[in-house]
Amino acid sequence: MDRALIVSGSEKSMEIIAQFLHSYGYTNLTSAVSGSEARRMMNSVDYALIIINTPLKDEFGHELSIYMAENTSAGIILLCKADIADDVADKVSDYGVCIVSKPMNRNILHQFIRLVQATRSRMLGLKRENSQLMVKIDEMRLINRAKCALMQYLKFTEPEAHRYIEKQAMDTRSTRKEVALRILSTYEL
Repeated sequence: MDRALIVSGSEKSMEIIAQFLHSYGYTNLTSAVSGSEARRMMNSVDYALIIINTPLKDEFGHELSIYMAENTSAGIILLCKADIADDVADKVSDYGVCIVSKPMNRNILHQFIRLVQATRSRMLGLKRENSQLMVKIDEMRLINRAKCALMQYLKFTEPEAHRYIEKQAMDTRSTRKEVALRILSTYEL
């Protein structure tokens, strides 16, 4: 299963959360006692789930959750006392951090873990789709630049340039991108 990071200033709480995550199927757990230690760990490993039990030894923890949300694709759960949970939620909810108030109920934590996993899975799917679309957009830009070069230097119309690239791709059994690159290498410096 995916990796999980537990950040807690309390050793007892860390053990309880670790036992819960083990029963949930997380076997690859890492722990940190401070925000600075967690930041160092985050740079070397990609975590699927990060649970931060506030307060930490060197900071409260909401700053760490925002940092993690901005720099990872991990699902983040922030545990804090019930009397300040709403105030902390106002600070971190825009970053996609889930707040669970303490004392926590195992069922609620279980539901939040499921929610975080589902949203992370959806987010990763959207990231993949976005990457694929960016590749297509870059390819379209390249082809359009090649069309412009044909129109400028060979006085083709746009439909003629389009047809030329399509025909060259079919005749040479290459992609339109490869044809566009050849055209650009001929006409652009």
